[in-house]
Amino acid sequence: MILVINVCRERLHYYEFVKPVEDVLSGNNIDFETWHYKQLDERILNRADKIIICGTSLKDNEFLGYYHKFDWLLDCEKPVFGICAGMQIIGMVFGNKINNFKSLFGKKKEIGFYKEKFEKGFLGAKGGQELEVYHLHDNYVKFNSKDFIIFNKGRVPQAIKSKDKEIYGVLFHPEVRQKGMIYHFAYLI
Repeated sequence: MILVINVCRERLHYYEFVKPVEDVLSGNNIDFETWHYKQLDERILNRADKIIICGTSLKDNEFLGYYHKFDWLLDCEKPVFGICAGMQIIGMVFGNKINNFKSLFGKKKEIGFYKEKFEKGFLGAKGGQELEVYHLHDNYVKFNSKDFIIFNKGRVPQAIKSKDKEIYGVLFHPEVRQKGMIYHFAYLI
């Protein structure tokens, strides 16, 4: 069973950020359960074979104040896939700092379709392949290369993997473009 974690503060945001992930799983007959991060307990986490931490809307940064609720990631031996907010949570739990686009690039957000080139194979993307992905974020994490592999050569890490664990993250939203990455994680990892 795949545990899908909802980090949305607003109920309606579920339909934009969680439901599309569920649709990929259900459309491929992959068993899953969805829980809000504030409802998680050890029993739920133990039932899961894999975990997907979904994203949320631009103005919903409530999860940033509750990232300690994800400290279980430090000892987690199950594959985990963090999408946007999920990748930010992974970064913070592992001691990396959240940065704001405005402070670095002079613009507050990245919204829209962008091309990302993957330097190495990543969840079905081939090394050297350029894919169109959907960005919708204010923040990013500067991951340290001691603990994480960064798969793109852009301005900020868009795709990462822990060097020691099956923990993956993308800053973009594969539920909009690149749904195959969700399938690849769920079925093939």
